[in-house]
Amino acid sequence: MRGVSRTSLAGLTERLEAENITSATVATRLGDELFAVVGLLDTEHGLRRALSDPGKPAAEKGAVASSLLHGKVTARTESLVVAAVESRWATSGDMVDAIEQLAVEALVLAAEAEDGLDDLEDGLFRFGRVVAAQPELRSALASTWLPAERKDELLAELLRGKVTPVTQRLITQMVTHPRGRALPVALDMCADIAARRREQLIAVVRSAVELTAAQQRRLADALAAVPSISSSPIWTEIPPRTDGSITTFRCTWCP
Repeated sequence: MRGVSRTSLAGLTERLEAENITSATVATRLGDELFAVVGLLDTEHGLRRALSDPGKPAAEKGAVASSLLHGKVTARTESLVVAAVESRWATSGDMVDAIEQLAVEALVLAAEAEDGLDDLEDGLFRFGRVVAAQPELRSALASTWLPAERKDELLAELLRGKVTPVTQRLITQMVTHPRGRALPVALDMCADIAARRREQLIAVVRSAVELTAAQQRRLADALAAVPSISSSPIWTEIPPRTDGSITTFRCTWCP
């Protein structure tokens, strides 16, 4: 997202931050309602074009969105969506992408309210690695022939007791509503937003074998010497074939 769309997204993010949401229940409901709006706009192409039409007055578009949502969602959700349609966007897709990012940010706030940001990031990472290592599972989750309800059931079986409810909510949303993206891309987006919330980097280490506790401590000490990485989570990934050395580590977000 660039130019005018990036500026508009920044404004919406600031608006969400100004809500000062500290309740996991409130944040979860906001995220769910924003995801529902995304689903509506992805389905109703005419409505999406009308609400993002740069030739129409912002107030007129805001009034349409308000009349559509009033009484069906919370006032907070309605206000954020109205602000989104009244903003300027390079494309209609950018507007919907921005609302989706707000939804993810709302669920990240829910995780934060429950002191679960570490669990959220870890759950997203580990699920992504599981999917990457199992082609049949990846194919099933990405298929168009498997109904969303069945995918939901499959994920519930896979994730039960292994991730937090917020993590399961985000993973389920990304799987059942991919919006044209590969699942790893969608999961990375969620992890990036969670990392930005803590203003951290996520160090991903690829190695042929699992790192020992001593190796992880040495790596953490090395990362701590780099500015802005003093408390970054370290995730290890073991690829099928390497020469036995640590091949690379990457940061998924940098300030």
